[in-house]
Amino acid sequence: LEPAEKREIWRFTRRELPYLWSQRTSYFILGSYRDPYIRQLRAVQNELTRQLGAYPFIMGDLIELPTDRLNTFDIMFSLLATYSDYIVGVFEEESGGEAPELGEIDDPPYFEKSYVYPRDYSWVTDAHLESKHHVIQAALEIAFTDDLTEDEAASKIKSLLERAQDTGINIAEDEVWEVLSNRTDTGEDPAAYSW
Repeated sequence: LEPAEKREIWRFTRRELPYLWSQRTSYFILGSYRDPYIRQLRAVQNELTRQLGAYPFIMGDLIELPTDRLNTFDIMFSLLATYSDYIVGVFEEESGGEAPELGEIDDPPYFEKSYVYPRDYSWVTDAHLESKHHVIQAALEIAFTDDLTEDEAASKIKSLLERAQDTGINIAEDEVWEVLSNRTDTGEDPAAYSW
């Protein structure tokens, strides 16, 4: 490193890291900075700010290291992720945007303190609901999600069916519940989505 680069890294460290060394609980929020996705990052930041003693932050809001020679993203990310209490990922795009950050948090020591919030269950968005098959697949993914109670899953499936019917897909609620019941009886989980 050149002396000027060392000074800039030290300046960044002195300005931004004291918040992470304090008694406050720090949340390093990752995701796409492009509109409209940045709005979701801000919503998560605002929600976390409500907690007493919380310091949620987005890397894009901090000063940037003024150097063309070094990879400033890697330096800033490493410093911030190392000293943050939690890393919160809000991943909404199928590719791009937050991909570099997602690639960084899957390794130690960051993985243990990372929490990822996908916008929806895998690919379950209105854009992907084009047929009965898609609706049933989405309902299966929701039904077999471990994080939901039976009532929560039923509510989300009902909402899914309403959205599908609003877009013109002719599917009855009984059809979906019959498939779900058959899968539950046989213990056959839907195909898993992996990233």
